[in-house]
Amino acid sequence: MSADVELNDVWIKFGDFVAARDVNITIEGGEFFSFLGPSGCGKTTLLRAVSGFLEPSQGTIKIGGQNMAGIGPNKRPTALIFQNLALFPLMAVWENIAFALEVRGMGKAARRKKADELLELIALPGQGDKLVHELSGGQKQRVAIARALAAEPEVLLLDEPLSALDLKLRQHMRTELRAIQQRVGITFIYITHDQGEALTMSDQVAVMREGIIEQVGDGNNIYDHPATSFVASFVGENNLFRGRITGIDGDYAMVDTNVGPLKARMTKTNGEVPLKFNDDAFVFVRPESLKFANGVNYENTVRARIAHQEFEGHFWQVYLDVAQAEKRISMSLVNDGQELGHETGSEVTLGFTPDLAVALPEGPLAAGE
Repeated sequence: MSADVELNDVWIKFGDFVAARDVNITIEGGEFFSFLGPSGCGKTTLLRAVSGFLEPSQGTIKIGGQNMAGIGPNKRPTALIFQNLALFPLMAVWENIAFALEVRGMGKAARRKKADELLELIALPGQGDKLVHELSGGQKQRVAIARALAAEPEVLLLDEPLSALDLKLRQHMRTELRAIQQRVGITFIYITHDQGEALTMSDQVAVMREGIIEQVGDGNNIYDHPATSFVASFVGENNLFRGRITGIDGDYAMVDTNVGPLKARMTKTNGEVPLKFNDDAFVFVRPESLKFANGVNYENTVRARIAHQEFEGHFWQVYLDVAQAEKRISMSLVNDGQELGHETGSEVTLGFTPDLAVALPEGPLAAGE
């Protein structure tokens, strides 16, 4: 069984510090929903409020249509998985999984049966008699999930549970975690600063900055149609060009930038284009959207000099210097077995179409941009 989760006009304050402000979100039952943002943006604070460990300063939180005001963590239809997993080292795996059932007074035989069923669900059959230290990192993650599911929550809350794993295991566990969520069908609310995790697993993603939700959407929408400069600069890699609007053509903006005139599409907000003539603006272009012009007539072109190239197996990462640009730009090219055709130090023309660039109002950027 799964439940909707509603946050209506939620504010969370610690003295004068506002950790979350004016949060309005409905998470559908059975959805995998992620809060994505840098450290300190308020995502874990919201998770604690949903779980009942923290009361909002203002607003309401509803789970399954019921107002959670005054209802403690042990009375809510939620289960929380912490970053450190908090498994009991002296208990067998099956005892860890069935701990909540023991607290409820369920008999040993029934607890073992339920634990074995959950071990099958998480693809660890026959592992119940092992101790926690005998498991790999990924297996421990799955045991923590099974223990949370044993309590039969309507909403499972996960606070960066993969952060301690190495890259390959994290990538593997993304697939495992999503598959488990789809099998059990309950609502998952996931906290992460890792864009790959959020985009890979989630039905919907909320991108946060300094306690504010900047944008909510599916992975494709967040990546391809960022609503703010922060989202564009935080989610994935982007090349940034600063400029001023010199014309509007339907859903496209003409921008006089520090590298020359560029044309880019605009992301509409509530059906309206966000820019007008003479506004300061940013133009963002993904590294994979840039191409060597090689005689092709692109609507947007930029002259650059190749600073260096990095071969990463499945693709080439090329870094280029552009006159008047604030920082070095990058382009990504799929390794198709062919030579790049351009040496380090050579002058090149880069091209891209207006549909592969986005113009946004000047605004806050992610750290490092």
